[in-house]
Formats: sequence, C-alpha cells, structure tokens
Amino acid sequence: MIKIGDTIANRYYVLEHLGTGGMANVFEARDLITSKIVAIKIMKEELIENRQNLFSFEKEIAAAASMSHPNIMEIYNGGIFNGLPYIVIEYLENQTLLDKIEYFTMFSVKEGCSIMLQLLEAISYTHEHSIIHRDIKPQNIFYMPNGTIKLGDFGIALNEDELDNKSQVLGSVHYLAPEISRGKPANAQSDIYAIGVTFFELITGHVPFEKEKAIDIAVAHVKEKFPSPCKYIPNCPKEVERIIFKATKKNPKERYKTAKELYDDLMLLKENPGLL
Repeated sequence: MIKIGDTIANRYYVLEHLGTGGMANVFEARDLITSKIVAIKIMKEELIENRQNLFSFEKEIAAAASMSHPNIMEIYNGGIFNGLPYIVIEYLENQTLLDKIEYFTMFSVKEGCSIMLQLLEAISYTHEHSIIHRDIKPQNIFYMPNGTIKLGDFGIALNEDELDNKSQVLGSVHYLAPEISRGKPANAQSDIYAIGVTFFELITGHVPFEKEKAIDIAVAHVKEKFPSPCKYIPNCPKEVERIIFKATKKNPKERYKTAKELYDDLMLLKENPGLL
C-alpha cells in the first residue's frame, strides 16, 4: 500500500493520489534528486496474485523504457515498493483525447489530421522497434497544453517475437481489429485498424459501432460494414473517408502496410488544404 507522504526508493516523495486505472493506482510525486514532478503507477494489491497482470505491468516498463520519442510518454524508473511493482513516468498536466472529445464533442477534420500525424509518428517509431502497442485509443493518447500528442500505456504491448496465436485477446473492444476477435495474433495492421477507429472517433465524436454489449461490438467489427464518417459529418472530405476506410479494412492485407504509408497519405492532405 502506498500513502501520501511515503518516500519510494529514497527518491520519490508521494504528494497526491491522482486516480485509479484498471491495473494501477496513480500518484503524483516529487523527485527529490531532480525536483521534477513525476507520476507513479503502482499495481493494485488485489491484482498481484495474477501472473498475467504482473507480466502485463512489467511489459509496460520494458516496452516504454526501451524507447525515446517526443510523442511517447517517458518512463523514468521502476521497482518494488511494499511488495507491489511500480513505475515512475512522465507527469502530464493535460487531458487525454477522450477528455477533449467529451468536452468539445469532436475535433475538426483539420485538427484530427494534425493529431493523427503526431500519433502516427509515435506508432511508426514503436513499430520500427518491433513493438506492437495493441491498445491504441483516445484514453491512451495525451493532449499536451502546447498541442503535442503523447502516446502512453504500453501495459499490453508486446514485442513482435512474442506474438503468436496463443496471445490473449486484449485491448478495448471498440478499437479491436477483426482478426484479433477471431483469435489471430496482433501485428502492425491491428494497430493501424485501431488508429483508423481513433481517427473516426476524433472527427465524428462517435465510435463506429455503438452497441451495449462488448460481444456485439466485437461481432460488428468482424461482420458489419464500417460506417462512413459522413454519417455524422456530411461534408467530410472524400479523401479522409477513403483513408479511414483503408485503415479499417476487414482484411489486414488490404489495410495500410505500415503506419508510415498512412502518415504519408495524411501529410498529402495537410500539404493540400484544398482537399479538406
């Protein structure tokens, strides 16, 4: 258990409880060496007995600590405190993209393209390092006050050499690629599908399949036609619609082969504002 006033690793003085996620409690702390404010994620006590939870938490440390990119949240340190694993991460005084969507309803197509370009830079970098994120969604993308986008939460990311047909079906069902629901392993195209869904949500304010039960949403991703963003924004540019449709093809082989290809298509839009 961690409490306000605790000092972790003789270095991090706990200041405040920031919130609770699916696997961890998050605290604000001060680094006594650098005086920097950081965030500490510490696994919930009730989850420690489950080896898969521990593995997932450790993967977040290993995956994110191996990378350094301006559009990826930094991880500074990690260890064990009172028997519970923790990680020390960059403290972001900002909102997630989901927070922004809920507040503003949706982004303009131009704003959405700008956000996606930054996200794709991060994903291109992770894929180049053989890391598949597997949980791309607005809740895991942070919007900095200066407009910078940062991708976080690598808790279920896996290295490509660890991905096989036995990998658990993880991720958020609204963003889950059809092949994963069918029991296939995640890969770069699965991340691209989630990026396409995220782009759709940013500019429409809706997820593509709004159903009550998770199983119905998963089945819809497998069987139902992906909706056009024009359903919610009638004046959506055709090129944006084409990009979203290509990123979210049911067959992974028909999607963009790389995040860089998707990035290049969006960059063409940015360089030709008449298309927007």
